[in-house]
Amino acid sequence: MMNRLLKVLCLIVIVFLTIPSTATAGNRGGQKSSHVNWEPVIAAIIQVESGGKTNAKNGNQCGAMQITPILVQECNNILKARKSSKRYSLADRFNIKKSKEMFLLIQSHHNPKNSVEHAIRSWNGGQHYSLRATQRYFEKVMSYL
Repeated sequence: MMNRLLKVLCLIVIVFLTIPSTATAGNRGGQKSSHVNWEPVIAAIIQVESGGKTNAKNGNQCGAMQITPILVQECNNILKARKSSKRYSLADRFNIKKSKEMFLLIQSHHNPKNSVEHAIRSWNGGQHYSLRATQRYFEKVMSYL
């Protein structure tokens, strides 16, 4: 019983230590960022996109978050512009941790105001999404939140 309690406490500490780093992913140049815990949004998107299946495929969309090759390329372009040597591969779409990293990277670059609605709609319809075309998707994701 004590061992289980210790594990739970360690998990809670790890979660609280990682939240600030993910919430400030878009923080550039020392600007203060409003706190956003993207985990519930990511979890809801995963449920809508793949039902949690990391090996899901639908055309050129793959993985739990149904990431396209264009999104991988956009992430690599952002990393290059930030002078980072890190790059994502198409195979990374099947890795849930790397998929979440790509989501956070896209949000930090294209969603500096940390709008949950923008995050959901743009994940479905791209950066120039249509409200009408993304409405059903938005409602589905929101139903999981």
